[in-house]
Amino acid sequence: MSTNCLIVFTRYPELGKTKTRLIPALGEKGATNLHRQMAEHTLANIKELQKVYPLSTEVHFVGGNSDLMQKWLGSGIVYRNQAEGDLGWRITSAFHTAFNNGMESVAIIGTDCPKLNAKIIEQAFDHLSRYDLVIGPATDGGYYLIGLRRLVPELFKEINWGTSEVLQKTLAIATSLNLAVAFLPPLADVDRPEDISEVLGYGINLDLKTDL
Repeated sequence: MSTNCLIVFTRYPELGKTKTRLIPALGEKGATNLHRQMAEHTLANIKELQKVYPLSTEVHFVGGNSDLMQKWLGSGIVYRNQAEGDLGWRITSAFHTAFNNGMESVAIIGTDCPKLNAKIIEQAFDHLSRYDLVIGPATDGGYYLIGLRRLVPELFKEINWGTSEVLQKTLAIATSLNLAVAFLPPLADVDRPEDISEVLGYGINLDLKTDL
């Protein structure tokens, strides 16, 4: 088994509970369908990478259950419920579990970044052979990927999640801890109506009539 672990944070696609900031533009069904397709797009990239690179994959989810997640995204993946608490605690818990299970390099991503591909994920793990922390900056001031070689819980405390200050605050903490940081290319997340154009050209269907 690989000691490189990629953890994917996502949510089971349920009407009215998924990509809620996109509902005014796409409707409940359209927002849920977009989320579903972006998650499937993310997992397809991971599976391509696993053909040539040793990588264990876990999906940490909210909503649904393990059976529903497996029916949706397939087998060969470890499914875990996300921990209770704010995003910082959920990230900390995910890293803690992975390192306790013998993983040596761990990265966490979401499913909101259609431009995140296999090459960039591989680059993240290559960086983790030389750096303490790897960050994929998001253009909204957050990050789309964070990777570590050991648990550093301080990185996830007193962060105003969902704001444009997340990356800046995280890097300030990393500097105070003397962590060696590597950066990936900046990419855009799809969180708001003005972000929807980011999915064009990635095989994602914006036809709102598409069945879930």
